[in-house]
Amino acid sequence: MFILGFAGCIGALRENSFLLKFFSVFLGIIFFLELTAGVLAFVFKDWIKDQLNFFINNNIRAYRDDIDLQNLIDFTQEYWECCGAFGADDWNLNIYFNCTDSNPSREKCGVPFSCCTKDPAEDVINTQCGYDIRAKADSEQRTFIYIKGCVPQFEKWLQDNLTVVAGIFIGIALLQIFGICLAQNLVSDIEAVRESCLFT
Repeated sequence: MFILGFAGCIGALRENSFLLKFFSVFLGIIFFLELTAGVLAFVFKDWIKDQLNFFINNNIRAYRDDIDLQNLIDFTQEYWECCGAFGADDWNLNIYFNCTDSNPSREKCGVPFSCCTKDPAEDVINTQCGYDIRAKADSEQRTFIYIKGCVPQFEKWLQDNLTVVAGIFIGIALLQIFGICLAQNLVSDIEAVRESCLFT
């Protein structure tokens, strides 16, 4: 993007038709790639759902291995008020949270604190609120943790904000088309000036 922006800026300032054509062509390629990605995402939405599930489950397995990944999962679960890919039991994939008898971890049959429902009266986050919660009955779990998975919550968020997401994509596409038109207009003006100079 830096090279593309640099080519467009220098091409416009120096009236360099080669750089402007480079800018225009590659902006057009990016536009068509985005358009293709959007169409494929709509056509293969079930495949994307499976890939999202696979991605979340892989990240659940590596939850304690990478602090950045841990922060990303915690942010996602807090923001969408979800737990695991399709439910809290997905945390059985993690060696620290699984409910097997051989698990010596203190977090056995638990979930991360980001799965816990928030009490507005509490200013400090209770990082141990998810301990042993999956060993309790489902009715009791509903009181303390989010039951819904992140994949269904993401789908719900996408449906609720479809107009905003579509508006953002359309706005970006219009800006790209506008940039291509301006670059091509400037190229034609430069070439017209050069031709008039040749004939005078």
